[in-house]
Amino acid sequence: MINYKTPDEIRTMQKGGEILKEVMAEVVPQIKTGMTTLKIDELVQKGIKARGGDLSFNKVDNYSWAICTSVNAQIVHTPPSSYVLKDGDVLTIDIGVYYGGFHTDHAITFVVGSKHDEKVDRFLAVGKETLEKALKEAMVGNYIYDISKVLQDGIESAGYSIVRQLTGHGLGKQLHEEPYVPCFVNGPREKTVQIKPGLVIAVEVMYAMGSGEMIHEPGNSWSLITKDGSLSAQFEHSLAVLDKNTLILT
Repeated sequence: MINYKTPDEIRTMQKGGEILKEVMAEVVPQIKTGMTTLKIDELVQKGIKARGGDLSFNKVDNYSWAICTSVNAQIVHTPPSSYVLKDGDVLTIDIGVYYGGFHTDHAITFVVGSKHDEKVDRFLAVGKETLEKALKEAMVGNYIYDISKVLQDGIESAGYSIVRQLTGHGLGKQLHEEPYVPCFVNGPREKTVQIKPGLVIAVEVMYAMGSGEMIHEPGNSWSLITKDGSLSAQFEHSLAVLDKNTLILT
């Protein structure tokens, strides 16, 4: 069952999204070569709490951090650790904020340090631009299909692969709610959820430079990695659909 949100609930989620954006704007410029991913988590926790928010991800059973920090072939859900970031590492930060009883969720991927590769820069630019295009499909009267199609077309037309075992999701009082928001077309348009006012979802794209096949990382029960070891990335925004417009919460 989809839990549609009231205007007041959406206003509360906007405030949580503002906290999330402020924390990311504060922390990301501090990330540099030689820093551990655990240090990033410490900075994020401090920033969220200083603004009157609470951690979101630590409300998932057996997960005790504020963020996920996936590097290179790690796709999602990698916990912060003593891993020391290297020049040229591709880092994904997935972050959630819990405020006023509601969750917001956001992810970005970027290159750490000054070492850049044109192929990697293009890989990341495609994901970011594709998500931005997909967000425009989240409007009253459209279907989840329309979002999924833009995500799939954007990634695959550039020669990359969608990680099909992972999807976006609804969110609200729970971090993961209905409906699922796949990164690829899954059945006829009219068989997917039609978008209505009050729908709040996290739209995200998880994709790989290689095949897109996913496995659990050996020795890490949370982390999911590409089977072929190719680079992966994730971009995500939370949004709320209103009668006449759509709010990007993060």
